[in-house]
Amino acid sequence: MTDSLSIEYRHGIRDNFAQFGHQLIQVFLVGMTIGMMRTVVPALGETEFGVPKGSFLLLTTFVVAFGFVKGTLNFVAGRLSERLGRKKVLLWGWASALPIPFLILYAPSWNWIVFATVLLGVNQGFTWSMTQTAKLDLTRPDQRGLVIGLNEFAGYVGLAVAGIITGYLAGAFGPRQGLLIFGLAVILTAALLTILWVKDTLPWAKAEGAKHAAGQTTGPKPRYPQNIPDQPTTWEVFTLMSWRDRRMAAVSQAGLVEKFVDALIWVFYPVFLYSHGLSLANIGWVIGVYGFVWGGSQFFTGKLSDHVGRQKPIVAGMWICGAGVGLMLLGESVAWWSFSAAVTGFGMALLYPNLSAAVSDIAHPNWRGSAIGIYRFWRDLGYGIGALALGLVAHWSGAIEEAFWFVAIAMFLSGLIVQVWGEETHPRLNPAI
Repeated sequence: MTDSLSIEYRHGIRDNFAQFGHQLIQVFLVGMTIGMMRTVVPALGETEFGVPKGSFLLLTTFVVAFGFVKGTLNFVAGRLSERLGRKKVLLWGWASALPIPFLILYAPSWNWIVFATVLLGVNQGFTWSMTQTAKLDLTRPDQRGLVIGLNEFAGYVGLAVAGIITGYLAGAFGPRQGLLIFGLAVILTAALLTILWVKDTLPWAKAEGAKHAAGQTTGPKPRYPQNIPDQPTTWEVFTLMSWRDRRMAAVSQAGLVEKFVDALIWVFYPVFLYSHGLSLANIGWVIGVYGFVWGGSQFFTGKLSDHVGRQKPIVAGMWICGAGVGLMLLGESVAWWSFSAAVTGFGMALLYPNLSAAVSDIAHPNWRGSAIGIYRFWRDLGYGIGALALGLVAHWSGAIEEAFWFVAIAMFLSGLIVQVWGEETHPRLNPAI
């Protein structure tokens, strides 16, 4: 049985190139779906959707809702995918996104935008989790850094492209009509491609698990946690990821805190830049620089970690990313803001794929989908916690700039925790004895 599984389900990018390519297209479209909400909606919250001037807490509500919903759905998606398969969960994600463009088109108030973002959280929780998990199912352990780097590269380039395109479409057709055209085109294309060409990759994960059980794996042995059964319950995986395994806890808290940066860029960067006189198109380009550098660099930083390990890039990335946030406040030009966004994006590229790779290194194939889902639960909860904290800091201080300093300090402290609690997870560099 094991031999037939290993023959039928070969692991590696080359052996699964066509399906791997379809999954990359999927995550590019996933990134475009979230990207359509990143430039136009926050910048025009006051003029188009009725958010009172200076209402920082109200402005952050849509990202708070997104973070809590996406985080929870990541958790649910991981467990569902181990029972029902990856493709079905991916399709549910695209179905949940269909109402979003119409909610934006007809929104009479900010509450409708918050509800649209709740659906976006469902979409992202299901779709982004599944595209990442599916690629890991298909590939070998020594390719994980590259795989996650490619995954995030495709997704965040999609996000950056969408931010720029929607900025121009808003100028040409109006913000609501522009987002309707763009959103429907992306969501319907993704759903159709899923139905026609995406395969369910759960059998590849089961084949890998069978090889481990039969002792047929080769190469260095990963340092899997010892205090968890072969077929753990949801609670057992959750507690392991959250506090029982210090390595997993360090990664989970870093994932949560780094989303403070993305919440800041989503909510306050457009408002900050708009208040300094930038057009929607120029705001799209500045924020697009962040997305392009983040996405493009992950093509290399994921592969880099397959050679030098995960720990060093994660810690360095946390600190560089925080420095880029602080730099935003130290200059006054499009060139300076673009440079600061690039520094932030490069730091994010160092840490982002390698946090996921670290989880994948030491999560057993039997419960890897759940482990990734729970890590992503904590990580994307950072959107909600971060946006709420940013809103409170800006509200109490009366200045949006204080939110930038809050995030920069949080990133430094979180990187320090990874340095102290974490360890190298790459099996080749730190194998189990």
